[in-house]
Amino acid sequence: MAKIDLSRFRMFSFDCYGTLIDWEAGLVEALTPICADNGLAWSPEALLSAFGSAEHGVQESGQGEGFLCYREVLSRTLQEMGRTLGFRPNANECARFAASVSDWPAFADTRAGLLALAEFGQLAILSNVDNDLFAGSARSLGVPIDHVFTAQVIGSYKPDPGNFDYLIENAGVPKEELLHVAQSLFHDVGPAREAGLATVWVNRRQGKSGTGATPNSSATPDLEVPDLATLAALVRASHLRG
Repeated sequence: MAKIDLSRFRMFSFDCYGTLIDWEAGLVEALTPICADNGLAWSPEALLSAFGSAEHGVQESGQGEGFLCYREVLSRTLQEMGRTLGFRPNANECARFAASVSDWPAFADTRAGLLALAEFGQLAILSNVDNDLFAGSARSLGVPIDHVFTAQVIGSYKPDPGNFDYLIENAGVPKEELLHVAQSLFHDVGPAREAGLATVWVNRRQGKSGTGATPNSSATPDLEVPDLATLAALVRASHLRG
């Protein structure tokens, strides 16, 4: 991977779910009882794989109807998962699953990592989510965020290049001073690099097989780290050297 000067960045933009919020833990916690209520017992990895495939398909197929809010995406995703895994979720289960986003936990290193990075630049969120759902997650983050760009505001879902164009146009810093940080190679690292942004891959699934809740991608980041604490330490060290 290419070496980058981490001291040159004045803004750090983040994917939220998967990078700052442990969406895989949240998804499994929300999906497991729904399966149990329908007499099924699927492994966490099977649930995550089914979710990743279904969610992307729903987002793509929904483009012909105009923008679908993320609650609707999640509701349809659960219905599609049901067709794949062998159950038919009811309306209450779909609503409960969609609302669970606000309860998904932050990673243990997220708050401290964000606070450390905020010493060296602004913080931004670029997320495939609705505004009200992110409001719940913001409380879990517990750190002031300078800019929040949601799919609901932009009107499309990553990996659509328009989301990254929107980020660049509204960040308030030159894109050469903007570092995009994400767990998903598919949703974030690939399209961010195509938009000309430097990228960091937070490999939250290090040591696990498969791609979890995200589709596969061969995108190559500028830097790979296992967690936010490591990135914050590298940024601090880069500034000290400078």
